[in-house]
Amino acid sequence: MKKTKISGRGTELHIPNRFFKLQTSDDLDFSQQEREDHTSKTQFIPVMAKSMINTVSSPDLFMDYSLNPYQGCEHGCTYCYARLTHNYWGYSIADEFETKILIKQNAVDIIKKELGSANYKVKPIMLSGNTDCYQPAESKFKLTQKILELFLFLKHPVMIITKNALILRDLDILKELNSNKLVSVAISVTASQDTTRRIMEPRASTIESRLKVIAKLKESEIPVHAMLAPIIPGINDTELMKMVHITADAGASSASYQIVRLNGELPVLFESWLDHHYPDRKDRILNAIRESHQGQLNDSNFKTRMKGSGSIADSIRQQFKLAYKRYYPNPQKPNLRTDLFQRIKNGQLVIW
Repeated sequence: MKKTKISGRGTELHIPNRFFKLQTSDDLDFSQQEREDHTSKTQFIPVMAKSMINTVSSPDLFMDYSLNPYQGCEHGCTYCYARLTHNYWGYSIADEFETKILIKQNAVDIIKKELGSANYKVKPIMLSGNTDCYQPAESKFKLTQKILELFLFLKHPVMIITKNALILRDLDILKELNSNKLVSVAISVTASQDTTRRIMEPRASTIESRLKVIAKLKESEIPVHAMLAPIIPGINDTELMKMVHITADAGASSASYQIVRLNGELPVLFESWLDHHYPDRKDRILNAIRESHQGQLNDSNFKTRMKGSGSIADSIRQQFKLAYKRYYPNPQKPNLRTDLFQRIKNGQLVIW
């Protein structure tokens, strides 16, 4: 494990890929400045995907399918569970997750093929579910925009979750989808103030801009949910009630939260991040997370992994419940249509 200072990134670590027996290392003559320049520059790597639509079977997730145009993410959230999947592509879950972004350049063609299958059962597809579909790479490659245009053409329902204000670029497409009740949006909000957000998500949109996104979607009558996650005891849990308040004021029609959990090798990354940003609180934060997950930093139990258990988790639950009752007195969740879907078969639209 190597640490290299990288400005504007979520981590300074390089954690070797757990699947590789042999690991590469930098030349000893590679200067610190050259190393920083090399590792801080984002690389966009084109790949050919074999499949795009993933079936989601977890009983505590509100989706049946997910779809991810990109692998890796520049937002820099050290706690992100998607980091672990970067190993499967041959890269580190740490620095390379943020600097080596895989672009699934054949995404639209693969989706067309999968939607055209006679075995495909139409249900809303979540964009994304792993890495953010509106991360900075989207401004250049526009895969999400092309996928939304395909869904609009086929009248296929889609759900979107993002923490990036770039989504407003596609507002016209979202309006058209919404005219047929084919879209809902979840905006991830992790803090009530940007000082916290900058530490947690160094390259994501500001909290103010996300609230403006919620307001703009509300103005366009597009259903918008506030995803207040992750809640990290000792960091942003004291902001939870304010987060509920400001997202409701902005126009979200519903909200939910999740408590952080650290799978696989994420604790190594997270502890290093705490050393850098919260050294005085490190032990207290880690102990609070453990107390919320039955003594562990991770919990894979479907019944408790999202909301946690124990006194700290109960306190967070009560805070949310109190704020939600006050600021979301009449929460509404959309029911997207599936009956309008038109398949493509042999290059032709077919209504089944």
